[in-house]
Amino acid sequence: MTDPVDEILDRARAGERLSPAEALALHGSAPFERLGAAAHELRLRRADPATVTYLVDRNVNYTNVCVTHCLFCAFWRPPDHAEAYVLAPDQIAAKVAELAAIGGTRVLLQGGHHPDLRLPFYRTMLSFLKARFPSITLDAFSPSEVDHLARLEGASIEEILSDLKSAGLDGLPGGGAEILDDEVRGRIARKKQTAGAWLSTMETAQRLGLTTSATMVIGFGETPEQRIRHLARLRDLQDRSLAAHGNGFTAFISWTFQPENTPLGAGAAKRGEPLGAGPDEYLRHAALSRLFLDNFAHHQASWPTQGREVARRALRFGCDDFGSTMMEENVVSSAGAVHHAMDVESIRAEIRLAGFAPAQRTSRYHLVPGTFLAPPPGPAAAGSPR
Repeated sequence: MTDPVDEILDRARAGERLSPAEALALHGSAPFERLGAAAHELRLRRADPATVTYLVDRNVNYTNVCVTHCLFCAFWRPPDHAEAYVLAPDQIAAKVAELAAIGGTRVLLQGGHHPDLRLPFYRTMLSFLKARFPSITLDAFSPSEVDHLARLEGASIEEILSDLKSAGLDGLPGGGAEILDDEVRGRIARKKQTAGAWLSTMETAQRLGLTTSATMVIGFGETPEQRIRHLARLRDLQDRSLAAHGNGFTAFISWTFQPENTPLGAGAAKRGEPLGAGPDEYLRHAALSRLFLDNFAHHQASWPTQGREVARRALRFGCDDFGSTMMEENVVSSAGAVHHAMDVESIRAEIRLAGFAPAQRTSRYHLVPGTFLAPPPGPAAAGSPR
């Protein structure tokens, strides 16, 4: 009798769509190496089999002030805190100038839910940067930040995004998704927008032509069913947006919750319930995501939370992108991540060590001319992991 898990893996390798029930079966029962091999096979068919891409960018946290009090975050400060800050446009511009000097193409602007910053602040920041750095893509804020601003302004999500786009906004990154299940969100971020509101904000951004990415953070104590529900909601939205106007999520990125310096992690440790996820769990999830999200061309590895070795292994578990240089990273490192130093040459070396050709990309996955480097001699990309 054929093993049901093998049948599901065979169907996935053949490009057939998996049901949530089938994904759940793989989550619990698929052998680790066979799951990874099936995901890698699909990755070779759905993205350039010889190339792994990367992005040269910089994270700029324009403020650390937030009133949402997410239990998994160690970065935020209340408005009256001695360490609270808001960067002025010229301070941000100085950081972007450093990015441009090394050939960067994208700046990621993210902050907190500041109670006093209104729409003119965001418009000024975007227009100031776009005028000075017209070639740098401005992927800014997150669905939850846009939702917060819409509430402050008494405006719709579409009105806010249209206004920000006119000021220079190019894309809406996928931050704030965590787990798209309201039971989990109620435990870890009860003041944040609901799962449905996150998805609706992204759908609006896609309809307006903005670049978007989909994210997921595992390790909050969520159930396998809640993980699969998150993936199913992303897949459903991708179907709708691609069918309606051809502008869906560019990529899927998952990483693991870093509990060390957070209230959520401290509370769980006191109860003897450690949170987070280890390397093998992360790799299983990366592989399962590639198999289930059949309408996503690109999957990104997470070196900031897992380190370069595990990120390199992820290139054989469904991922075709090594992520970005993250020239400046404050949020994940505040929570306890220690892997936050990776320059362009280091990324290119890791990709070549995995047996692939590195190539720099833009936010929309267009290759940057002159950055392609042939793969090293040795086994072809379809061969065994190194």
